[in-house]
Amino acid sequence: MSGWALFYGWFVIKIPPQQLSNDALTGVIDAFVLREGTDYGHRDIPIEEKRDRVRKMLASGRAEIHYYPENEHIDIELIG
Repeated sequence: MSGWALFYGWFVIKIPPQQLSNDALTGVIDAFVLREGTDYGHRDIPIEEKRDRVRKMLASGRAEIHYYPENEHIDIELIG
């Protein structure tokens, strides 16, 4: 269930991954894993493996999808 929350001073809507279409979820995940600063060290990892890792993090609750209505931004945030 999605809901409002305050996250580092921003109002956000938490979006459960199952509420997004597969294409939309893949787009959010791709934006997260392809962002600069999210490299995986000296080893090249295929994007499919990166996507799978993020999907598992979302399913386990170690990451959440947050939508920031003030600037209409959606992102994946690591939890804990």
